[in-house]
Amino acid sequence: MKSLRFISAEAFVSNAEFARKSLGGVAHNLFPLLFKASYLLEQGEVIHDLVKNWPLADFNIGKLLGTTVDYQEDLSHRTCSVCLESCLTGLRDYVLNHSSPYMKRLKVVDLTGIKDVEVQFCECKKRMGRWTRTQLLSKLCLELLVYLQQTQCNPGTSEISIDVLIDLYVTERNYELVVQALLKKCYCPLKICCVAFRSDNLALQKFFYIIKLTDPSSLRKLEIVHNVRLEMEHLEILFNSIHFPLLMSLTLPARTFNVRRFTDADEGILTNIGEKMGEMTQLTELSISFSILTGRIRKLLSPLKTPLKMLDVSNCSLNHADMAYLANSFHANHLEALDLSGHNIHDLYPSTFFKLLSHSSSVLRSLTLEDCNIQDTHLNMLILSLSPCQKLQEFKFIGNPLSSQALKQLFIFLCELPMLKTVEFPVPRDCYPTSITYPIDDASLCRFDQRKYESVAEELNLILLQANREDVKASTPLFGSYDAAVEETNNELGAYLIKSFKETLEKFTTSLQMS
Repeated sequence: MKSLRFISAEAFVSNAEFARKSLGGVAHNLFPLLFKASYLLEQGEVIHDLVKNWPLADFNIGKLLGTTVDYQEDLSHRTCSVCLESCLTGLRDYVLNHSSPYMKRLKVVDLTGIKDVEVQFCECKKRMGRWTRTQLLSKLCLELLVYLQQTQCNPGTSEISIDVLIDLYVTERNYELVVQALLKKCYCPLKICCVAFRSDNLALQKFFYIIKLTDPSSLRKLEIVHNVRLEMEHLEILFNSIHFPLLMSLTLPARTFNVRRFTDADEGILTNIGEKMGEMTQLTELSISFSILTGRIRKLLSPLKTPLKMLDVSNCSLNHADMAYLANSFHANHLEALDLSGHNIHDLYPSTFFKLLSHSSSVLRSLTLEDCNIQDTHLNMLILSLSPCQKLQEFKFIGNPLSSQALKQLFIFLCELPMLKTVEFPVPRDCYPTSITYPIDDASLCRFDQRKYESVAEELNLILLQANREDVKASTPLFGSYDAAVEETNNELGAYLIKSFKETLEKFTTSLQMS
């Protein structure tokens, strides 16, 4: 619902030429209203001029685009390229604006409230993801420095200091640019302040160098993913050399830990890592998927002084002792998001899994059980385990060998969970050839009866409709959930994988020739 003020603001900014000429006479407290209206209508030139002349002390894009009194719709998930580029270039031109220095009140720009999502509703249909925002801000900061050095500007310009809070995303392709921007931060009026840092496709040496430039003492979220070859001994060096007092969320790449090749020295390293994580008193989110941690979860998590709210231990080869520790730990009562994918939960530890869910049920919002070998015979136990989870909003269980009939029974139950919004369900087992084995490899993933699947999916949606649960979105993402960061850089990551494969083949060929 739009207020009359917002409708008036839309009418004002819809004529870009008139709006830009008239900004000088607009009351300062109307700038946020006009910004959201301009963003909704994708009036890039008006957005640029609003930011260029921003009269307030702070610019928080999450709050500006979020739910407001005048317009309740949240626009922070619109990563519209036209709008965001206009914001950032407007910020650069704010510094160069020739208005008197005492008129410049802006001290903090917060860009962290932008939410990257799969579907864009903007007309241009072009999103500006986190990697591109990192690239553009770094480029503008360096351009600004060059301009200020080459041009005689207003003396007051050098006194401008604006903290720009941003979630940085660095890969090999934008590494040099971001490093230069961070190195020259103290000379630039726009100060890049890294709140969250994501690194992918980056050599370890470069990662260690750039992470020190980000001011780790202010870092809230650290994601080291995919093609950063960080192993346990490197993680120990990182934690011994750099302190992360405000870190709330930590994601480590696959194969960081592998207990199958542990020595006595490795046990000591794991203990040290656990102790260092225990010093991170703000840490509440941990993702350590695709590591082999059999029998070591207690050693890693017991030093933590703050209960975890999010834990991803998918494909970590957990045993009964690990599950028993999780079920009985103080973390269990606080877990809002839990990923146990890749574990045969109902055959290996059904009672401890039931206990874990019962302890977390009062707060659990997201549960992921992909490739857990959940079969029709496990259905009643699964429903019994989920029944107390009345706050569950998201349930993902693709990759499990459940029949069409079992899925229908499960959906009838899921309709009873009042907060549920998202369900990701598997292609029914009876849609695949009888020769198929689980877990299904990528080559066989699409070899199912498409018509039969569509018929079953239609029946499942009908169950939701008849229960008045149109608010629940049910889907089958065959190759996993949407990842905005991976989607944005998939060309670079794909090239890296091809290069790695080629190098491996060359080494193999060389070894054959030598033998």
